[in-house]
Amino acid sequence: MKQIFALTAALLLTLGVTTSFAANTTGNDEATASFHKDFKQAELLSTDAGKDYTKITFRMNGAILYAFYNDNGDLLAVTHNITSSQLPINLLLQIKHNYAGYWISDLFELDASGNSNYYITLENAGVKVTLRSNDNSWETYSKSTKD
Repeated sequence: MKQIFALTAALLLTLGVTTSFAANTTGNDEATASFHKDFKQAELLSTDAGKDYTKITFRMNGAILYAFYNDNGDLLAVTHNITSSQLPINLLLQIKHNYAGYWISDLFELDASGNSNYYITLENAGVKVTLRSNDNSWETYSKSTKD
């Protein structure tokens, strides 16, 4: 009897530990199925459902990427964080010239339908501004003052 109890307890403990390390999968099934077709060599890390999209975090070729799918399973965009040295030189020079007193708090490349754009969030003591690349220059995407 003690052996059966011990075996049952061990199985429940194993099931609990295995479940706690499973990937977060709160996205929709169509998005996940499309992801597996689009990125066969990728390692799925997590899925998160938004209001009108599912965000899938994955690893491919050593990099962490994010794929966004609509509710029908159509790929909307793929993003990945980059460093400022990975920006095209003309965009980097504009940032250094026009935002010298700011620091970078976020920077990523977004690819949608084969077109790449860069988004950079810059901050100083009083302002937070997000810029979007538009061909070879930056345009203001959003701007807010800090409290």
